[in-house]
Amino acid sequence: MSIAERTKREKVHVIGCGAIAREILTVCEMNGLDHIDLTCLPAIWHNTPDKITPGLKEAIDKARARGFERIFVAYADCGTGGDLDRLCEAEGVERISGPHCFSFFAGNADFDARWDDDFTSFFLTDFLARQFEAFVIEPLGLDRHPELRDMYFGHYRKLIYLSQVEDEALKRKAEQAAERLGLAYEYRFTGYGDLTGALKTA
Repeated sequence: MSIAERTKREKVHVIGCGAIAREILTVCEMNGLDHIDLTCLPAIWHNTPDKITPGLKEAIDKARARGFERIFVAYADCGTGGDLDRLCEAEGVERISGPHCFSFFAGNADFDARWDDDFTSFFLTDFLARQFEAFVIEPLGLDRHPELRDMYFGHYRKLIYLSQVEDEALKRKAEQAAERLGLAYEYRFTGYGDLTGALKTA
């Protein structure tokens, strides 16, 4: 076996959502996880979750064709309705626990414990605070039809910004997002939540 082949066998190939790429790279850098090889799928698939499972299957096949034996999926269920878990089971790979990134960033146990109070809340992460226009406003057509806002968000009561880093500019963006949606605003610093432990044990 060549050195290159042996190196790939020892590395962990992580296939993650592009919306958490920055966070994955930061966690790896902070914890010296230089054995992780990262591929990210398009973040915009957040809005079309039916693309996630077939896209992940293709990414797993490509990783194995490149010689990687250890593969970890940095996706929560993300609206796939269990399809992602069925794929992971069939392929013999693990994924980070949780229904979505809001949950694992907050910590799945803490997110569950707060759910009775938060179920009428709309959540943002650092990524969504940065990309609010491109990932929320434009896909919903609110840039062209702002009158639709209450149809989409009338059943929400507050916007909760779950932040991974303390950043005043992102806080302002999140507050502006809440104002634009007509929602009360709440800020919670989560850090990287369960993502850190998942990557360290992958």
